[in-house]
Amino acid sequence: MYTTNASRGLPRHRSRYPAERYSRWALRALVALVVLATLWLVLAFHLHGQPIFALLFLMLGAALGVVFSRRRLMSHRYIFPAVAGMALFVIFPLLYTVGISFSNYSSSNLLSEERVRSQLLSRTYQEESATFGFQLYRTEAGVRLFLEREGDSGEAVDAGKAQAEAALRGVTRFTTGPIALEGEGQRHVQIHPAGGEPAGEPLAMREVIAKRDALQNLVLTTPDGLELRMVGLRHFAPMLDRYEARNDDSLYDRRDDLLLTADHETGFFVTDTGERITPGWPVAVGLDNYAKIFLDPDIRGPFIQIFVWTFAFAGLTVLFTLMVGFVLASLLQWDQLRGKALYRTLLILPYAVPAFISILIFKGMFNQHFGEINLILDALFGVRPSWFTDPWLARSMLLIVNTWLGYPYMLLLCMGLIQSIPKDLYEASAVDGGGPLTNLFQITLPLIIKPLTPLLIACFAFNFNNFVLIALLTGGNPDILGASTPAGTTDLLVSYTYRIAFQDAGQNFGLAAAIATLIFVLVAGLALLNLRLAKVRV
Repeated sequence: MYTTNASRGLPRHRSRYPAERYSRWALRALVALVVLATLWLVLAFHLHGQPIFALLFLMLGAALGVVFSRRRLMSHRYIFPAVAGMALFVIFPLLYTVGISFSNYSSSNLLSEERVRSQLLSRTYQEESATFGFQLYRTEAGVRLFLEREGDSGEAVDAGKAQAEAALRGVTRFTTGPIALEGEGQRHVQIHPAGGEPAGEPLAMREVIAKRDALQNLVLTTPDGLELRMVGLRHFAPMLDRYEARNDDSLYDRRDDLLLTADHETGFFVTDTGERITPGWPVAVGLDNYAKIFLDPDIRGPFIQIFVWTFAFAGLTVLFTLMVGFVLASLLQWDQLRGKALYRTLLILPYAVPAFISILIFKGMFNQHFGEINLILDALFGVRPSWFTDPWLARSMLLIVNTWLGYPYMLLLCMGLIQSIPKDLYEASAVDGGGPLTNLFQITLPLIIKPLTPLLIACFAFNFNNFVLIALLTGGNPDILGASTPAGTTDLLVSYTYRIAFQDAGQNFGLAAAIATLIFVLVAGLALLNLRLAKVRV
């Protein structure tokens, strides 16, 4: 007779088996470690000035702690990893991309305003009015450095020169104690005024050149704190802070005698003449990136051309692969065909080869001068088409290669769907005098097109964003002339977006994010529209 925990006076929630208790505590310990690791990520992102990522991991950590600490939420524990992964790798990147599209985020506007200000304040410049020639002397105590002023010591006319003159106090000669010019890394050496050259033997030029790397690492400091660095093979010069912070958050340029103010509309410090000082910081620009796509003629023209080609490429690829796959699948169902297994293997074989290998092989075959295709065409017809320089030939080449890569998938789908059609229908058609064309248009196509529609939509969406083919085969070339952004006649919207974000000189991430947002809207809208038109339940 079995007894329960309650009959023995034990609490109901305790297990009779120690292994269950240990596994429960192990699970709790694992969850606690994950939560602590997540909190560490939150703190790290916050300290590095990334509040959005800090908030994301804080929410994930809080959700993890709640789901795995509440007994009533036990059923949600199994689906939580999938939901968290969806939020982390799909929803968050999508929302982040949409957010960037409303900003001027680019390689010029990359840092925060605080980091931009800190970087500008850390910049130095060479004060050329106080240049010192130098000579190394070998003395009994060791090698000493002797500096003698060569620059102009006239009246100070700017802040930098005034600062240097005040620190030098009219001293024109300095020397150091014995210094060791071996090793690497920056070294600070104190210098003091000198009446004349040190007693010792001056080093020859070749010996000075041999010690050049060590001399470049020296930071010479005068008694008043002025720093001198090596600026030539035989010269040292003061290095001064270029920018000075003012109380009104503006910056003063000591070298050029200019006042810099923060422009929060453009995200730059600007001078009185309107010149922008890089780097800048991201600011919200509203719909400016979307307006550029449709209103800027240098962007609108290439965008529309690439937009039309993207739809044509995706649609024609689906059409051609479906035609080739369906015809081959129908032939493989022919009862009088022998060796079907061999033919199936050979026709599906291209699907087993990695796509990038096939693309690179085709790139060599279509080479204008040495490719096998042009060698055959030259031998037969005396022509060598310019596959990579002519826009229409380049587009035709892309369709040919993509049809080769995609037809095995359609072949497999059509073979499976055709085999599921009852043979009785074809026998009844034969009794009524129906031929192959009648069977094709009255039986086969109507029965396979509806289950095939969702897969065709998925194939269209895949080729709509077929970045690998464009990147490996043509790189988007030939270029569209007159475009203000990198744009090619064979670019798809996805490759066009990539080139704007990572190949353009300005790396305009905001504009690229706006185009990426439009791509998402288009693909999602077309998928829903096609599913509704095909009467497929979503």
